[in-house]
Amino acid sequence: MPIALQGSRTRLRAVTRFVGLALLGSWLLAASAQVTLPMWPVPATMQSAAVLLLGALGGPALGLASVAAYLAQGVAGLPVFAGGQAGIAALTGPTAGYLLGFLVAAWLAGFAGGLAWWRQGFVLLAAHLLLFVPGVAWLAGFVGWAQALDAGFVLFIPGTLAKAALVLAALQVLRR
Repeated sequence: MPIALQGSRTRLRAVTRFVGLALLGSWLLAASAQVTLPMWPVPATMQSAAVLLLGALGGPALGLASVAAYLAQGVAGLPVFAGGQAGIAALTGPTAGYLLGFLVAAWLAGFAGGLAWWRQGFVLLAAHLLLFVPGVAWLAGFVGWAQALDAGFVLFIPGTLAKAALVLAALQVLRR
């Protein structure tokens, strides 16, 4: 077999593996969206934990690709968003900023892999907090800044700390 053909098959395998892992990651994210504590205006879900885990395990590119695939599936009409929601309306409603924040959070969490545990914890917490920036900013357009900060950030601080710790613990177990 010519060397050039071997190289293209290797690249094809790598791309196929990447796409397959991104799809699996998007389905994990879709499943985590269904673990919901109904709250208004933003439900509490396990999505942010899944986003952190996908980034930390797969790296920045795979984490970002998994979230992008998840968002594309939702926009295409698959019921992957929290509460089985689907369609473009989810990306124009009160939670749209958080959904888009998942992209940045997954990318940043992707740099946690291979670090010392305390550095991983710092990166995971920073990634989780970062997703609140577009989330709260977008939500403020619906409910005002004061309520967006209270109901879209402050209320989530305990869960944010717990989820970051949970993902950090999972990474330590998987590292062994």
